[in-house]
Amino acid sequence: MTRREQGPAAPRVSAPDLPRELSDGGPPTRGAESFQVRWTTLEAVTDAAHSAIAECAFDGVTVDRLDVGGASLVDVELSGLRATALAGRSGRLRRVRFTGGRIGTLDLADAEADEVELRGIRIDYLSLAGARVEDLIVSGCTFGTLDMPQARLSRVAFHDSRADEVDTRGLRCEHVDLRGLEAVSYLDPAGLRGATLSPAQIEQLAPSLAAALGIRVEP
Repeated sequence: MTRREQGPAAPRVSAPDLPRELSDGGPPTRGAESFQVRWTTLEAVTDAAHSAIAECAFDGVTVDRLDVGGASLVDVELSGLRATALAGRSGRLRRVRFTGGRIGTLDLADAEADEVELRGIRIDYLSLAGARVEDLIVSGCTFGTLDMPQARLSRVAFHDSRADEVDTRGLRCEHVDLRGLEAVSYLDPAGLRGATLSPAQIEQLAPSLAAALGIRVEP
């Protein structure tokens, strides 16, 4: 009897482990440690690169630029964040949840992300170039450009989300469920190897898939 092939494994994601009460501490700063703090306001340009942020919450914060490049974020909740740019290149994110709000550019290139959630947020440009991502849920989100060249994705699922353009050049997928992502175009359909799509998505991608495989289609 032939064993039925199983679908993609679901992401294993836990909510950020936050204490019942958080203090109103000073702003996160470059190279410093922040623990069990809630921020409701920050400077328009906040430099927290290479910092360590644990069991903290950003609640309704509005900034021009929040720099957490090279930083470690563990058990962090970001609710209603409005930012022109959030720079997290080469950072480490574990049990981090974004809920609501809008970000112009979210740069997570070369980052390591585990147990991350993006829920109900608008992001004009999300870069995961060269990132290693495990256990990611994207739900109810809208992207202008979803940039993922050379990224490694494992146990990633999209639900009720859309993107204008998705860059999949050199993307490596394992248990990646794209059935809940409505994308206008994929820059390199060959990078979708290993991902799961719906029949309707495959029909939409048929011309570009044929071109990628060198197939000539004529009436």
